[in-house]
Amino acid sequence: MYKVIIVDDEAVVRIGLKNTINWNEHGFELIGDYANGREAWEAVEQHKPELVISDISMPFMDGLELAGLISAQFPYIKMIILTGFDEFEYAQQAIRLKVSDFILKPITAQEIRKLLDRVKAEMDEETKHREDLGRLNSQLKASLPLLKERFLERLVAVGLGRAEIAERFAYFELPPAPPLHMVMVVDIDDFGDRELLSYEHDAEFLRFAAYDIFKETLEQDNALLFRTREERMVAIVSGKENESLLVEHAFSLAEQVRYHIEKYLKFTVTIGIGRACTHIEQLPDSYKSALSVLDYRFLLGKNRVLSIMDLEGKPSMPLPPNLDWDRKLASAVKTGSIREAFQLIENGVAELKSSLAPIEACFLQMQKVVLSLMNSIQELVVHDEEVSYDRQMKLMDVYGFKTLDEIEIWLKEIVRSVMSTIADNRSHLTNMQIHRAVEYIQTNYANDKMSLQDLCRHVLMSTSYFSLVFKQHTGETFIEYLTAVRVAKAKELLHNTTLKFYEIAEQVGYKDPNYFSILFKKHTGTTPKDYREKQIKESGA
Repeated sequence: MYKVIIVDDEAVVRIGLKNTINWNEHGFELIGDYANGREAWEAVEQHKPELVISDISMPFMDGLELAGLISAQFPYIKMIILTGFDEFEYAQQAIRLKVSDFILKPITAQEIRKLLDRVKAEMDEETKHREDLGRLNSQLKASLPLLKERFLERLVAVGLGRAEIAERFAYFELPPAPPLHMVMVVDIDDFGDRELLSYEHDAEFLRFAAYDIFKETLEQDNALLFRTREERMVAIVSGKENESLLVEHAFSLAEQVRYHIEKYLKFTVTIGIGRACTHIEQLPDSYKSALSVLDYRFLLGKNRVLSIMDLEGKPSMPLPPNLDWDRKLASAVKTGSIREAFQLIENGVAELKSSLAPIEACFLQMQKVVLSLMNSIQELVVHDEEVSYDRQMKLMDVYGFKTLDEIEIWLKEIVRSVMSTIADNRSHLTNMQIHRAVEYIQTNYANDKMSLQDLCRHVLMSTSYFSLVFKQHTGETFIEYLTAVRVAKAKELLHNTTLKFYEIAEQVGYKDPNYFSILFKKHTGTTPKDYREKQIKESGA
C-alpha cells in the first residue's frame, strides 16, 4: 500500500474524494486530508506519503508552492495537481517542479480511479526496478572482469592492507599468493609499419591481440594479469623458492611474450621487470621499479626485456611494507575514531621495526605521517589559527626522539590532542551556525514567506543536516520554533498595544487572521481576544 494525502480548501471536494473512492482497492492508504498547503506540508514532513493530490488555489500556501517544497526536500514523492485554471503558465510551472500530473477540474470519480491505477502502475514499476536484485546481480557479474582489473591495479599501484587483499582474493576467486612476488610491465613501443594512417583504426584490435598473447603465455603459470588505464599490460609473477629462480623465470616468460608479439603481430614491445618482494603488500615497490626501468628504453632502444636489478642493482634502503598508513591515520583522525587511529599507529610502528629499515627510512615514513596530520589540522581547525599553528609546531618534535617506542607514545598523545581539538572545532562551528539561525528567525519572524530553504542558505547548511542539529540544540523543529517565536511576539503585542487582531497577525508573519487565531489558540489554549481581555483584567486588578 502506498500512502496518499488530499489537499483542497473545498470541503465538498475532500469529502467527495474520501467517500467515493475505495482507496485500498487501488493500492493506496488515505492517511489524511487538509484544507491548505501549510497543513499539508507539516503532514508531508511528518508522514512522508508516496503520493500527494492537491488543488492549486488555496489559502496560506498554494499547490505550486507546496509542490516546490516537496520537490526540493522529498523528490521521490509523486504529486498530482488538480486545478480549474487552464493556463499554459501553470502547466509550465508544474513541469519545472516535476509534478507527475496536471489535471483540469472538474474530474469524475471514474477518471480519478483510472489516474490512481496509472500512478500505482508507475510506482510499482519503479519499486520493481529498484528491488530487482537479480538484474543487479547479473550486471555485477558482467562487470567482474573490469572490477578484477581495477582491484589488481590498485594492489600494485597504491598498495592495500593484508585483510582487504585476502577478502578481494576470495571474492574474485584468485589463487592464494605464494610468498615471493615480482611485477612485470609490458609497454607497446609502436605499431611499426602499421603506424601509417590507413591502419589507425586497427590500434585497439592490435592491443587486444597483444594482450591475448600476453595472457596465453602467462595464464598457465597462474600469474595475475591486467591492463592499466595507460594501455600497459601488467603481470604479477609468483611462486619460486628464491629470488634468483623468480628473476630467471620472469625473464623467460617476458622473452616469450616479446618474441611472439614481434613474430606474429609485426610490432615490438619493451618489458620492464621490477624488484622481487616477499610480502604482497610490497607490490607497489616492485611495480614502481618495473615502470622505472622502462625509462631506460630511451638509452637502450626498443624491443627489449629490461630488469631493474641489472640497471640499478639492489636498493640501498629497503622501504617499509605498509606505505599508506599515514593516509589512513589522517582519515581516522578526521572521522574521530581514536581506537582505529591508535591501532594504525601501533601497526605502523611494528611494521617499521620488522622491516629492519635504517633510521633514515623510518624518519622518511614519519615525515609523511606528520605532513598528513598537519594537513588535517589546517583543513579542520579553522577558527583558531594560534591553536592550529601550535599543533603543527609540536608535530616537528618527531626529530628529537631516539627510538620508535618513544615516537609511538608521542604520536598517540599528539593524535589524541588533535582529535580533541577537531571535535571542539566542529562543535564550535555548529553552535555558531545555530546561533545565526536563531538570530535570523528572531529578526525575520514577521516575513510570512520565510522558509527552511531561506534559513539554510543564510547559515550555509543543507536542509537535512540543519534540521537534525537544530532539533538537537533547541528541542524543536524549525516550524515549531518559528511558530513559538511568532506566538510569543503576538502575546507581547496583545498585552502592550491596542492593535487590531488582523494587524497583530500580519506583524508576526500571518497574512490570514483566521489562521493566526486558530494557531494562537492551539498553542496557548485561548483565542487572541480572550487572551487580551484576561491581560486587561489582571492589569486592572
